[in-house]
Amino acid sequence: MVPRSASVNEELRRRSRERLLQATVDLVDERGFDGTTLADIADRAGAARGLVSYYFPGKRPMFQSAVHRLMHRTLQAALEREPRTDDGRELLARAIDAVLGLTVDHPVVMRAHMAGILQAEGFVQCAEQQRLAELLRETMVRYGSDDVDSDYPLLRALMMGAVFAILLPGAGMPLTSLRDELFQRFGLDTSYAVPPGGSPPGGTRHDVMPSRSCRSGRPPK
Repeated sequence: MVPRSASVNEELRRRSRERLLQATVDLVDERGFDGTTLADIADRAGAARGLVSYYFPGKRPMFQSAVHRLMHRTLQAALEREPRTDDGRELLARAIDAVLGLTVDHPVVMRAHMAGILQAEGFVQCAEQQRLAELLRETMVRYGSDDVDSDYPLLRALMMGAVFAILLPGAGMPLTSLRDELFQRFGLDTSYAVPPGGSPPGGTRHDVMPSRSCRSGRPPK
């Protein structure tokens, strides 16, 4: 038997890791975080249980990587969907809708994720988190930010706060109100993109509001 090349082995490892991350999201969606075990995840992914500990130091870091992968893939799909656009304001609107939409499509997963990042370890610094961060930073650049090192963390904090507010048990705020607030904060017209769970107001595009830097109120360069 001819030994597999290094590139083939690397691709097989990548696919195994992807299956584990997808199985993690699927199972937490179904059973919650506490009701999902590492053995369950390995079985759902069709992987040897030893692979879980090979790739991840524990269930919480594995789950965070899985959610960051879900967020990255959802965001990328929203930014690239047809009709394509180079309008930075529309791209930012799509990004906001993509993240808020995850609270509609995966409330159990997103609530567990928010609870996890408030623990001592905070954000897991993994490849999935880095890809998500890079995509959001690039979106802020295309929006016209004149200080992306400050504007990107602000965007991230505002979107995380909106997700918390939507998912807060017993006192959740309406998604539409929070979406409108974020759009107003960044000078976006609410007819941009497609709101989570609905259609653009009136079904048509309206004249857009003038763009501005999210930090200073000045028009982006």
